[in-house]
Amino acid sequence: MHILENGTKLPSIMGVDHEGNAGDMVARAAGSWAAVLLYRGHW
Repeated sequence: MHILENGTKLPSIMGVDHEGNAGDMVARAAGSWAAVLLYRGHW
């Protein structure tokens, strides 16, 4: 596992937003706070 140090840029995380638009979630949130919700499907 790679540990991020202070000031390290997050790697790209590809995903789909609530409107169905695909893209890099890290780039969309650059410069601001963000919350990432993950849905695993049926528990």
